Amino acid sequence: MPSASAVRLQVEGALANKIPSALTPVARMVRPVVSSGIETLDAVLNGGFPVGTMSEITGPECSGRTSLAHSFVARVIEGGKVAAWIDVSDTFDAASAAAAGIDLRRLLWVRCGVIETPQTEQVREFVLPNAYLIPATPKKGLHGGGCGTHPRSEAKGLSSAVSGLLQTEPLSPRCAEAQREARPTQVTYASVSQSVVSPTQRRSALNPYQRIEQGLKSADLILQAGGFGAVVLDLGSIAPEFVSRVDLATWHRYRVAAERTQSSIVLLTQYVCAKSSAELLLRLHPAAMLREEATVFSGTQPKAEVARHRFQERESNVLPIRKPPQRANTTCWRNRATWVGQR
Repeated sequence: MPSASAVRLQVEGALANKIPSALTPVARMVRPVVSSGIETLDAVLNGGFPVGTMSEITGPECSGRTSLAHSFVARVIEGGKVAAWIDVSDTFDAASAAAAGIDLRRLLWVRCGVIETPQTEQVREFVLPNAYLIPATPKKGLHGGGCGTHPRSEAKGLSSAVSGLLQTEPLSPRCAEAQREARPTQVTYASVSQSVVSPTQRRSALNPYQRIEQGLKSADLILQAGGFGAVVLDLGSIAPEFVSRVDLATWHRYRVAAERTQSSIVLLTQYVCAKSSAELLLRLHPAAMLREEATVFSGTQPKAEVARHRFQERESNVLPIRKPPQRANTTCWRNRATWVGQR
């Protein structure tokens, strides 16, 4: 009677074209990790964020998502690598990132949803008319030689020219003078670039779908180029009803690209979007306020829950037949304000 190993080789040889290694268990994969910069969170994650995969951080506003991403990117840059931050909603603050320890010289900041000021508007605001820039033709008079008019006639109209140069608004006509009706300025609404857009309206000029599309295209280009140790896709300020419409195949493509380039992709959202494509899922609860003094706000205390963590190293190499019960691992840390100092 043939042994079990011989039977297994015969079965695998017969099914080699359809199911390679049908009876051989797949070797467990333990990915390298990068520290998040928070000791309590690293203890729960067994070292930090995994490398070569996608990690998703979800939570409401003011829950500590951005500060956690800042800390992780700072540790990646300290390791001698470069990082990319795709800011879909244009809410990235460079001063806060530098205060968190991020070297901005090694960070690629991609802003989405920003409309450039039209060239005609820039000329209208910063360039003076040509009448004030082109020097006038010199006149031959008493000061230039020869016979000319009287200096009074040469200086005639100088006061009105100086007043027109210094004043931005035209002088109001006097009551005795006939007033002309000002023609209304014709405004065209053919495209967004032709209309005058204020700085506060530039962020809301593009709808969320257009900004998400810009962010996804930027992520594709960055992952195809490679060479980035961490890529942060910030969708935290976009409503969940818009982000949830992204196809799951997009997140799966990003996961495969991260494994190929050995970079860490961090997705910041308000609701779980990547589903099974994210190998690490952190849920952040609303942060509690810290008031060490009676009337002084000293910082926040975020709370993170590890909802999914694959490929984590176990103490024993023996795999149980039944799936062990999963438990939610939670941890807390403190984010102190700048004016509090070290305590």
